[in-house]
Amino acid sequence: AEDLLKKIITAGAKKLEAKRRDVGFDGKEVFLKADCEKKIPLAALARTGQLVGQVVTQAPPPQLVLAAQAAEVEVDPETGKVTLLKIAAAQDVGRALNPMAVEGQIQGGVSHGIGMALTEEMVVKDGRVKNPTFTDYHVPTACDHPPIVPIIVENKSAFGPFGAKGIGEPPCVPTAAAIANAVCDAIGVRISDLPVTPEKVLRALRAKHG
Repeated sequence: AEDLLKKIITAGAKKLEAKRRDVGFDGKEVFLKADCEKKIPLAALARTGQLVGQVVTQAPPPQLVLAAQAAEVEVDPETGKVTLLKIAAAQDVGRALNPMAVEGQIQGGVSHGIGMALTEEMVVKDGRVKNPTFTDYHVPTACDHPPIVPIIVENKSAFGPFGAKGIGEPPCVPTAAAIANAVCDAIGVRISDLPVTPEKVLRALRAKHG
């Protein structure tokens, strides 16, 4: 913010043909201190070029939450269907205060990741969502889930309560990548556009084999 303020003052002073020390900024306009009628709006300055504040810090983050996952899949080359066989999910939880709840949270995160990887896609056309209901927006059900093996890794945090770390969302982050990597390993073609639908798998296979 301080760097951005300096850049705003500098840009405003240049436009007003004044020195930096002779102008002020009230949050909306840069003005001459000696004549407040001479001013230029911040919006006008923004249109002349990028006003971007920068800062460099050497301070380490208060804590890191790490995760690793591996997926085993089966791909039907005739239909493009991807079947999940197993997912192993290791999560650094700091300290597991309630191991059963932690395992459930990891499995729930993987569940979200499965949808991201294979089925969930919001279709927007002309500014309108074309699949606003669960009839067309496909969320995985219990039948779509393979065995999910949660692996608790305890690396106590110096900041969290009793050494615990947050696991609200981190477990869902690696899942899609793990599944996409497994599909790539199975068919020899990388699909980077999620979700990995049967149609995309078939197109990738056709492109591979000409």
